[in-house]
Amino acid sequence: MDYPLLLADTNVSFPGLGINNLPIDRIAFQIGSFPIYWYGICIILAFGVCVGLAMKQAKKFGLTSDHVIDFCLVIIPASVIGARLYYVIFSWKTFSSDLKSIFDIRSGGLAVLGGVILCFAAVLVTIRIKKLKTANVLDFLIVYLPLGQAIGRWGNFFNQEAFGTNTNLPWGMISEATSSYIKAYTTALNPDVPVHPTFLYEFLATILIFIVLLFVRKKSKLPFSTVATYFILYGVARFFIEGLRTDSLYIGNTELRSSQVLSAVLVVAGFGIIAVCRYLGLRRESFAAAEASLTTDTTDTTDTTDTTDTADSNYPAAALEEMKETEDIKADETEGSSDSDDQDSSAGGGEESNS
Repeated sequence: MDYPLLLADTNVSFPGLGINNLPIDRIAFQIGSFPIYWYGICIILAFGVCVGLAMKQAKKFGLTSDHVIDFCLVIIPASVIGARLYYVIFSWKTFSSDLKSIFDIRSGGLAVLGGVILCFAAVLVTIRIKKLKTANVLDFLIVYLPLGQAIGRWGNFFNQEAFGTNTNLPWGMISEATSSYIKAYTTALNPDVPVHPTFLYEFLATILIFIVLLFVRKKSKLPFSTVATYFILYGVARFFIEGLRTDSLYIGNTELRSSQVLSAVLVVAGFGIIAVCRYLGLRRESFAAAEASLTTDTTDTTDTTDTTDTADSNYPAAALEEMKETEDIKADETEGSSDSDDQDSSAGGGEESNS
């Protein structure tokens, strides 16, 4: 299906809350003729906040700020590429006749779950390369994922997209953009009636998940428990929210929404991870122990470096060489004196024997 370009600006109303004609422009500002969209700003802000918090808390969990930067360098491109690939795969009819449009992400078309999948793959590869502990790293990083999703969802609000079906609830939302979309693509709905602000539902759900994950990460001793909790909670939330949306991606010609199927898989996987870890009696290394290990390694490295640097800086190369020669001479003299004493002792011993 070929969707029209999103409206540059629109008036958003929440009639049940007494909020009417709130002016919303998806363009934040322009640099020359180049528009900067609120959607992009929300995504950048999401990454910035999450990376900043992760760097601040990394040491407590046996990692360093450098580790966070390393993961960030693979997560950012993986999330964008994965989100785009997922959208293209399940909207292939839209792109098959114009392959160049696949790279035009400024016109929209990113799917969160696709980004999550490729991010996981990229992080696992990085963990293996860095030879870090998989459970500790995943349980540390996963906490920031729902926070980033929550911030990024406000990009959907500025674009007036990712909304749901008609509703009479007090927080129902309506705008020129929602009415225009409904008239064009969902004739079963009424364009003059407010719709579910599903972006807001997901924002609230992911903020709650973020808070829960902070608690689980701190208290649980089960490896991958934080990851499993994210899978379960986000899977459940997304499954029901997706059922309300009007812009879902479908699997082939079926009536199966791809995000609902994947959400169900996440829930099953989450419970499966917990069951397997409990059955095997696995326990995650405490983050306190990991922090202590990191501190010890850093101290040892610093001490070694300081000792080497001090020796090298206090004595120039020529002086070190001269000292070495002096020590060799003294060693030779001591050895020679020892040999002489041994000969005298032997001679004295012989006389004593003859008498």
